[in-house]
Amino acid sequence: MRLSRPCLAAFGAVTFAAGMITWSGAASAAGTNYVALGDSYSSGTGAGDYDPASGSCNRSKNAYAELWAAAHTTSSFKFVACSGATTSTVASGQLGALSSATTLVSMTVGGNDAGFSDVMQTCVLHSASTCESAVASAESFMKNTLPGRLDSLYGKVRAKAPGARVVVLGYPHLYKIVSVCVGLSNAKRTALNGAADVLDGTVKAAAGRAGFTWSDVRDEFAGHELCSGDDWLHAVTIPIGSSYHPTATGHRLGYLPALTGSAKASLQAQT
Repeated sequence: MRLSRPCLAAFGAVTFAAGMITWSGAASAAGTNYVALGDSYSSGTGAGDYDPASGSCNRSKNAYAELWAAAHTTSSFKFVACSGATTSTVASGQLGALSSATTLVSMTVGGNDAGFSDVMQTCVLHSASTCESAVASAESFMKNTLPGRLDSLYGKVRAKAPGARVVVLGYPHLYKIVSVCVGLSNAKRTALNGAADVLDGTVKAAAGRAGFTWSDVRDEFAGHELCSGDDWLHAVTIPIGSSYHPTATGHRLGYLPALTGSAKASLQAQT
C-alpha cells in the first residue's frame, strides 16, 4: 500500500518521537557517574559516622555527596574528598577518580589554601584587632593568590572529565549577628562572615571562568548559623577537628539541597 505524503510525514514524526523516547529512557537508565572531590566541607568532617577506611580524611556517611548518591540512580560513585585538602592536594591526590566517563563532579575547595582554620584559631584565642588583622591577611590571599590556584585546579578537572557537569559549592556564614550570644564578640563574628563572603566571591568567579556551576550555600544556611538558636554548624568541639564545620543536619538540609538543585539541570541535560 502506498502512503500519501501527509501520512508519510505523520509516520515519520511518530517514528522520530518514539526514537527520542527510547533514547531518553536509555540515557536515564544508565545513571550518573558521580565523583565527589574537595575538602572537609565535602568529606563531612563534623557530620559523624565516618568510614574507617578513609582515615584522617573523615569521609562521613552523612556527607552531602553520600546523601545525593543514595537518593539518585548512579552508575558509579567515587567519594574522594578529604579533610584538610587544598587546591594542590586535590589536584595531586583526588583527580585520579575522574575520567572521560564522569558526568557529575562536586567540590568545595579554597578555605584551607587561605588558612581559614588558623584564622579561626586566632580569632578564638586573641583580641578583636588581632582577629581582624588575620582576616585581612587571609582576604588579601583570597583576592590575589587563590584565583590562580583555583584556575589551575579547575583546568585539570576539566581536562580529566571533559564532559562532566562540575558543581562548585561555597561556604556558609559562620555566625548570625545577634545582640546576645556567648563566645566571640560581634566584631570578630562580623569579620569572619566578611571573610566567608570574600572567599565565596573568589570561588564563584573562578567557577564562572571555568564554565562550572556555582552553588551558593549561604542562603540555605541563613537562619541556621551559630548564634541562631537552630545551628547547623559546630562551635568549638573536643576534639577540635569538627569545630566550625557543618553538622549532619547542615549536610542534609543545607549542602544537599544546594547540590540537588544544581545537579538537576545536569541530569535533565543528559537525559
